[in-house]
Amino acid sequence: MGSKRGLCIVFALVLGCTNSHYRKSADKAAYSQIEEKRPYVVNADPQFTIEQTNVVTLTNLPVVTASEEAFGAEADLERGAYIISLEKALEIAVYHSRIYQAQKEQLFLQSLQLSLVRNQYTPIFTGRSRADYQVITAQGTRIIVDPITQEPKVELSDDLVEQHRIAVGGALGANWFLKTGAALSVAFTSDFLRYLTGDPRPFASSQLVATLVQPLWRGAGYKIATENLTQAERNLLYALRDFTRFRRDFSVQIATAYYNVLQNKDAARNAWRGIQNFKLNVDREKALAEEGLRTQASLGLLQQSELNTETSWINAVRAYRQTLDQFKIQLGLSTDAHVALDDRELDGLRILHPELTPEEAQESALAMRLDLYNVRDQLGDAIRRVDLAANGLRPQIDVVTSVAVNSDPQGNGESIPQWGRYRWNAGLNVDLPFERTAQRNNYRAALINQEQSARQLQQREDEIKLQVRNDWRNLDQARRNFESSEIGVELSERRVQEQELRAQVGRGTARDAVDAQNDLIAQKNLRTQALVAHTIARLQFWNDMGILYIKDNGRWEEGAGK
Repeated sequence: MGSKRGLCIVFALVLGCTNSHYRKSADKAAYSQIEEKRPYVVNADPQFTIEQTNVVTLTNLPVVTASEEAFGAEADLERGAYIISLEKALEIAVYHSRIYQAQKEQLFLQSLQLSLVRNQYTPIFTGRSRADYQVITAQGTRIIVDPITQEPKVELSDDLVEQHRIAVGGALGANWFLKTGAALSVAFTSDFLRYLTGDPRPFASSQLVATLVQPLWRGAGYKIATENLTQAERNLLYALRDFTRFRRDFSVQIATAYYNVLQNKDAARNAWRGIQNFKLNVDREKALAEEGLRTQASLGLLQQSELNTETSWINAVRAYRQTLDQFKIQLGLSTDAHVALDDRELDGLRILHPELTPEEAQESALAMRLDLYNVRDQLGDAIRRVDLAANGLRPQIDVVTSVAVNSDPQGNGESIPQWGRYRWNAGLNVDLPFERTAQRNNYRAALINQEQSARQLQQREDEIKLQVRNDWRNLDQARRNFESSEIGVELSERRVQEQELRAQVGRGTARDAVDAQNDLIAQKNLRTQALVAHTIARLQFWNDMGILYIKDNGRWEEGAGK
């Protein structure tokens, strides 16, 4: 009974590690390694996790209670919809966006890869066993009396005898790749054989063997031996930097999409107001035409412009609905989600222009951009690989030592190694570098790769400078466009008022009224576009400078000079 219980415990230890156990073990290793690297990356996510829930709670959000006249006959389309602010949209996207989740998982997988490489520099234990029930036939034997000596002796008989036996074997071992380049292996093997028929004596043997191989030239040294570990450590750091930069890009993308939806809604409202104004003008022109004060051509021009404006309105409503549905998918929501964006976010936009010169922005970007840090460090990787390739050209000279302890071959079932029964050896293995074509090519390729990495660094620095300069130009242009559109709206409003007064006294023309009304709609749209463009350009400017700091919920803190 006791032996059965012990056997169950062994199986529980070997087989009882459930899938949940392995998952928790992998998570612990991956998260701890990411946490190790986090202090080296500014603004890295302090609450990183790949765990997510598919349940999005919107019930605590305010809802739309009023009708939206810009939707015309479908004015109640958004009544009851949950109102999502920009901050809430960012929070939803961080926890539910499929793209964001995929990026987190890429970082996690890179951390898992590092845990595998780290494990290669620790003792790796192995164990195996086998048990066979064997049935064989052999020539039978019999005991006879020697007629000469009168002594008993054994001779083969003519019969085949079936023999039954049990063979059991097993091995326990450990392999350890040391950071000096040495490889240490230890193995204990044991074999047991017992016949169930015939001779009942058991036969057993065991052996304990330890082998050490230490390179003296090629493959020797800490830097060479730990190159895989070094690169894996750096790869995780690169991945963490990439993810941190992605968080910034992602927040800007969500804000851009959010404001674009509101911008399209504003365009639909402007078109709707234009239609209402055109209807008033058409009604007035009809009355004047009936009295003979207007021509049918003048009335027809207004009616055609009303139809054109209605077409623009229909297109604007369609564009709004389409971008809203696309934005839902971007957040990780279903397209069936009954939501609307907060109009106050657009009303609250202001022109906040950074007081920075392009040169100051460039200096900040070169000092803070995480992707530039990666390119710089990758040049260091290329330099390190040159040394690694050069080491491959050296002769292979290894010190090889081995020690073995055996059991007594006549132990009659006892299989414990006896320290007195040992053997050991020590020597050198030498591989002279006669054929090194592959190693030669690898070395030359490493030199070329180093030169390419240096050029890539220069290229990336120039690209970042150009990017920041373009951001500054876009920002300045957006500000000027907004200032111009503000003046344009004022002028267009005056023109519309003037044309309405002229029409009331019978001195206005249909063409002037149409042009004034169309210009007012266009200028209002341009003002909204310029305001949104400046806001997005400012966020992109901070982002490309590397100083757009992201909070846990995806909300940003803009850099100095905001």
